[in-house]
Amino acid sequence: MVPAKASDGTMEVFRCPVWVPRVPRGWKRVLHLLSFSLGSTPAMLRQISWLPDIVLLIAPTLFCSPQALCTTRLTGAVGWLHVQDFEVDAAFELKDFSSPFLRRCVETLERSLIRRFDRTSAVSERMLEGLCAKGVDASRSIVFPNWVNTSVIYPMQTPSPLRGELGIPEHSIVALYSGSMGKKQGLELVIEASRRLAFRSDIQFVFSGDGPDRETFAKMAQRTGRIMLLPLQPNARLNELLNLADIHLLPQLADAADLVMPSKLTGMMASGRAIIATARASTQVATVVEGRGVVTAPGDVDEFVRALVDLAEDRNLRLRMGKAAREYAIEHLDHEQILGRFERSMLIACGELPRVMEQAALQRRQSPSINELAVIPGKAGDD
Repeated sequence: MVPAKASDGTMEVFRCPVWVPRVPRGWKRVLHLLSFSLGSTPAMLRQISWLPDIVLLIAPTLFCSPQALCTTRLTGAVGWLHVQDFEVDAAFELKDFSSPFLRRCVETLERSLIRRFDRTSAVSERMLEGLCAKGVDASRSIVFPNWVNTSVIYPMQTPSPLRGELGIPEHSIVALYSGSMGKKQGLELVIEASRRLAFRSDIQFVFSGDGPDRETFAKMAQRTGRIMLLPLQPNARLNELLNLADIHLLPQLADAADLVMPSKLTGMMASGRAIIATARASTQVATVVEGRGVVTAPGDVDEFVRALVDLAEDRNLRLRMGKAAREYAIEHLDHEQILGRFERSMLIACGELPRVMEQAALQRRQSPSINELAVIPGKAGDD
């Protein structure tokens, strides 16, 4: 599965050049992704020498498909495509491109590339349905959702240190948005909500993150006077940041629904806080958040503000929803379970599962007194 020199638990990482435009939209985004594809091709082709069992491509971006498929064919490996976002659909739905002819051409190429992989996976059931709609065989596809380490992200028993550092009063309700700041996030809705609630001194909005539109949102936030803007926080402080929230905010544009599954949702739920998400009722995001937060219609500021006020004024409701979110994260999103299932699927794909199971059984027979330390097939390490 990995080079022999990586058998000690380490792995070699190749860092490849990429051109990053100030605002990666339209054709600039295409050139941005293409630059990474070109820059990473030599590093990918170098892997042919050690004959990998699986070549895994995570999309975005499909621009790297040619070299991934080439490596797959030359080594006899299993080609595996994992889809985080439907980048082609998102580009047209979010109006980065509008030509119907261009869309037909790009979608035809996309379907051709996707179908060339031996196995595919996606982060949600709805996205898996989208893959099948593009011609992928359902029997060769699995759901591989985003995960969270619930022992690292957890509800703190005391207020987050960040509350004191930022000078936020103890009685204030913190509405937190933490994540990328780009077009598909729909942060304009949150900014408008903060403007309408400017008279509520007990509700404090906090934005934390980075992205292509951060400067634009920073200027908009300054005009409201009710938003604290924080830089992207280091991993060591991520749990403190998520525990700063009394209410997590998850806005997104209607056109982005089911084209992406926000990875930030896993941390929100693991932190044990109520969530307000903007999503259509039938989407995967709405299904996950329902009962663990409040779902409002995308773009409906009035409904979003009502949901925020209702949660801010009802502590018991916040706690009940936060508890349900935490329980869902432990049961469905914990990294041990998800990575273990994915590892098992990869072993099956490359025909290695019987051998691994035999090795594990042999190890258990040799060390019966320390059975609990035996390697169990399908159990992955920390992410």
